[in-house]
Amino acid sequence: MVDLSALLADLRAESDELDSWVADLPADAWRTPTPAEGWTIAHQIAHLAWTDERSLLAATDPDAFQAEFAEALKSGVDPQRFVDQGAEEGAEREDLLQHWRDKRNALNAALAATPADAKLAWYGPPMSPKSMATARLMETWAHSHDVAGALGVAKPATDRIRHVAHLGVRTRDFAFLVRQKPPPGHPFRVELIGPGGDLWTWGPEDAPDRVTGTALDFCLLVTQRVHRGDTSLVATEGAEEWLGIAQAFAGAPGKGRGKR
Repeated sequence: MVDLSALLADLRAESDELDSWVADLPADAWRTPTPAEGWTIAHQIAHLAWTDERSLLAATDPDAFQAEFAEALKSGVDPQRFVDQGAEEGAEREDLLQHWRDKRNALNAALAATPADAKLAWYGPPMSPKSMATARLMETWAHSHDVAGALGVAKPATDRIRHVAHLGVRTRDFAFLVRQKPPPGHPFRVELIGPGGDLWTWGPEDAPDRVTGTALDFCLLVTQRVHRGDTSLVATEGAEEWLGIAQAFAGAPGKGRGKR
């Protein structure tokens, strides 16, 4: 178990690493395409800022968050389009980088001050402060890979990805349900080698189905930053379907990435 303060410190570290890559970019470089179709570096940062801002609203003014969400639903806008619109509008801001810094820092402080047993409203089920911090770290890590790809930066693998792997395991059933498929009726065993060489495990040792491999491959897969065929993950027949549809993020099924 990781306490909230350690989790928030890891979230800050992920954000600061990405920030360091874009802090001195000239204006035209923000329009550099990333591996995410149709999204530039500006779109990536704008999406993180938009989601941090929505998370901050949920943590500090739940009534306002619910009212905004209800208005969006009433408008009939597709939820994915709602997210994309936030990225498109934010990408045009002249103060985009400072805006992201302000929102992520405010969110970090707000989550640190929130009781551990609180349930924060969200677009899916309510979340605890730790769950929200984990989700923000996962998204920051995933989108930083897109920015790294655009800039030709080698993103270091750190043990912070354990949070991403944990979320990837916990969202197994969601990946099936969002595709109108019945989830497996038994737990899987997941055994991953972390960047430092440690073995990370989830699920019972005697589970009939398992996934093994590197934590980095698993995290890239569950955030849909790599094609299944470009990983070295090994899975039993019963677990293989999951690896083809895994997604650690909320919302509609993602398109994933093509095979290299």
